[in-house]
Amino acid sequence: MPKKSSTAQNRRHERTFNKRISGGLLAELPGKLQRIGIAADHGGFELKDFLVGKLRDAGFQVSDFGDSKLKSDDDYPDFIIPLARAVAAGTVDRGVGICGSGVGASIAANKVAGVRAGLIDENFSAHQGVEDDDLNMICFGGLLVGHALAWELTQTFLAARFKGTERFRRRLEKVTQLENPTPPKTP
Repeated sequence: MPKKSSTAQNRRHERTFNKRISGGLLAELPGKLQRIGIAADHGGFELKDFLVGKLRDAGFQVSDFGDSKLKSDDDYPDFIIPLARAVAAGTVDRGVGICGSGVGASIAANKVAGVRAGLIDENFSAHQGVEDDDLNMICFGGLLVGHALAWELTQTFLAARFKGTERFRRRLEKVTQLENPTPPKTP
């Protein structure tokens, strides 16, 4: 009997996960994950407003880190960094960062110790990033990801839980060590 490829397994896993999401799993989450932070510059402003409405309608407490108005010359670090700091401090449970491409938001967020942000544009990484890597902030390209897909990915991200097995904790510890490097010994 031929072996199934890992791609086929991933597609099967993604279909199963998507059925769980559409079956109302997200409706159970506000009791577990209540506080969601979100931030965007001009490139993600419209998508941010859309997601804020969807999250609030789903029962989440949403902290909007801005921008509060569409300004074509605003800078993503001014909004993403405060959001990332709130994620790291536990002021919000998870974060959603958006800029035009999502790249800048992801880079800025990952400069804050304790934040594990990923630029996500498909379902497998939206849940696997949380399950295996304890992803706590999802980033989108507001000029690249449509509203419906962004909402689907946000639901997937919020529904996922870190597995916490030894191998995943071991890997996270190695990443955490990069955030707190040991100073070089002086002779």
